[in-house]
Amino acid sequence: MTRIFAKGGCLSHTQSQILFCARTLILLNLAHEPGYTLFMNALEIAKQATPVAPNVNFVTNRATPQPLAGEVQIQTEVSALNHLDLWVGRGMPGIDTTWPTVGGSDGVGKVVKLGEGVDSAWLGKRVILMAAISKAAANTPNHNPAGEDIHMIGEHSPGTHAEFFTAPVTNILDIAQHDPAQAAAIGLTHLTAYRMLVTRARVAPGAHVLITGIGGGVAVAALAIAKHFGCTTIVTSRHAWKLEKAKSLGANHCILDDGTDWSKQVRAATNRRGVDVVIDSIGKAVHQSCIKSLARGGAFVTCGCTTGSDGVTDLTRVFWNQLSILGSTMGSMDEFRAVMALYKCGALKPVIDSTHHAKDGRAAYARLEAGDQFGKVLIDWRA
Repeated sequence: MTRIFAKGGCLSHTQSQILFCARTLILLNLAHEPGYTLFMNALEIAKQATPVAPNVNFVTNRATPQPLAGEVQIQTEVSALNHLDLWVGRGMPGIDTTWPTVGGSDGVGKVVKLGEGVDSAWLGKRVILMAAISKAAANTPNHNPAGEDIHMIGEHSPGTHAEFFTAPVTNILDIAQHDPAQAAAIGLTHLTAYRMLVTRARVAPGAHVLITGIGGGVAVAALAIAKHFGCTTIVTSRHAWKLEKAKSLGANHCILDDGTDWSKQVRAATNRRGVDVVIDSIGKAVHQSCIKSLARGGAFVTCGCTTGSDGVTDLTRVFWNQLSILGSTMGSMDEFRAVMALYKCGALKPVIDSTHHAKDGRAAYARLEAGDQFGKVLIDWRA
């Protein structure tokens, strides 16, 4: 008789068959419960590589995540791509990613299942995700917390580019009957831009703001927020057509980035004064131009460095003109509530570049990776 060894003893072949059938019946019964699905559709990144898009696959057999205590399961209506999705596919330093993985840090959908301890009033609500989960500081002797740390859904754990995703109930907001595509396009980019401008730079109404790389999600969001505060805006891009679009959105001055130092054009646009705030995610390629564009007492705020992290700065200009160089990452739930309040009252309107069916997710990734977009690239999970 065949025996299968298990913890604490062994099972006969017949017993193992009975156990297998019992487990199968349990799973089949669960499958008939409302909101329970064994497998789901998803966009998987098969492996770490550059470029990312060729490794993105639409699959129909990824295990459906189940909510833990304090979490909800959300059936995705629309998710949105961010540059973070490309960094995840290329491999993030210090993060041990399990491949294949699912990216996505923006998503809107309906709550279909509740974890233990979650108020039943959430069931059926249309919600938006705030993907940055605040991590509690270690409570150990002789240890002083070193500032805020976060866990990113879609980076440190599977994200929203799937038919279902889970999230802590503390990281979602009810958006009632607002359009899911419009809401998904607001999420992370507007939160990031809001923290950069309002929390970090403390932008004042009427300030001069320079935004590099217009067309990217954060840059377009920063333009909208700066205009909301009555700022004079200057934008740069390598593409003339993107500058024309920015002009139609209210940009006051547009500079074509041809790879040379464009700081003199910024000075000319401000009557040689310079700008109060620079919002940048490009990094190395434009860093010197950014620093040289700042007025005395100005602030350079960075949330990324797509062209490289080892930019050369001008320390003499930094200390003599009393400039501030500030880093900024994501945002808090309080900041997210502020962003969503501006969206709900009509003060912020997202710019959507394109919407792709989930089955065409690879093309969505390819568009973002090529830099062909102006605004948000969305993935629609609705039938």
